[in-house]
Amino acid sequence: MNTTDEKYTKYALTREMLETADVVRNFNPQQTESIAKTIAAVGRLMLTGEGSSRIFPAKNMIRKAMVGGLDLQIATDGSRQTATYDLSKFATFAASNSGRTKEVVKLLQKLKAEGISALYGLTAKEDNLLEEYATETLVLTCGWENAVAATKSVAEQALIYQSIIGHISSLPLTTDALAKAADAIDAAMTMEIDPAFVKAACDANTIYFAGYNDGVAEELTLKTNEITRKKSDFLEGTYAAHGIEEVMDASDVVFVIEPFIEELPKFQEVLVEGVGLKVVCIATEQTQMPTIVVPDAGELNPYVFLAAGWNLLVEIGLTLSIDLDKPERARKVGNEFEG
Repeated sequence: MNTTDEKYTKYALTREMLETADVVRNFNPQQTESIAKTIAAVGRLMLTGEGSSRIFPAKNMIRKAMVGGLDLQIATDGSRQTATYDLSKFATFAASNSGRTKEVVKLLQKLKAEGISALYGLTAKEDNLLEEYATETLVLTCGWENAVAATKSVAEQALIYQSIIGHISSLPLTTDALAKAADAIDAAMTMEIDPAFVKAACDANTIYFAGYNDGVAEELTLKTNEITRKKSDFLEGTYAAHGIEEVMDASDVVFVIEPFIEELPKFQEVLVEGVGLKVVCIATEQTQMPTIVVPDAGELNPYVFLAAGWNLLVEIGLTLSIDLDKPERARKVGNEFEG
């Protein structure tokens, strides 16, 4: 994305994407310190919400906790499914940018009625319904997004959750780490994407994203639908080489986020040579395959990979002459609570 070219800046979507770096740079990890103490004492945490409010924020937190070996059980599911669980021994974080998502509000109503007190809301709206039922509700500093596709809010939601992990592990997010990540995010969003990668995606029947189950590839899959109007699918881990090749064709493209290097030869054999499609990696260093190389921000790399993916999707959307701010069917609030 070019920050001075009206081709990009005329869209709310791209402007909000470009604001993400400052959201990360100015993030205050201390805001979750007391909540983290409560969650650590409970020992179990459910993360719920719908769409982008859950995919990357929740799954990134789970991966961080597992890598860090935390003595904390974390689970995530959509609000309707979560409502079928016994959460009496859990703390629950419910995220809804609008603060009015029907599934989220009804879940909080149910849990409060059951006498559960460790209930937390996460929203981008000061005027919201979550605070009526949650014990404490955090309001994002990034502000309300005008674009249908959520971007900067996704990053701040994830930082909220990751900061909780930091407090529990006694390894809190630092100002230096946030500043380094902000610079890397800015670079990833403004770097030039190889036109060959963009063309391959524009010509594809399906755009696939593969990688860790930490929400990055899955979130980019959703954004592909919203931004490029292309069909997309998330292939967790090495799923891309375990059967789906049967329905792929040579026009398809697979973007592999933070690849397992030892698995790339199999991708080469099964996908490139077998199917004839194009595989492109997004990583902090050049791989044996075509690669979008981004700066290394350490533990905050997933945010950088996400930003690079946004950059790629914007280029695809504009090449396809799509109005990035006006989807034909997608809505800002998927299912708004009424009553």
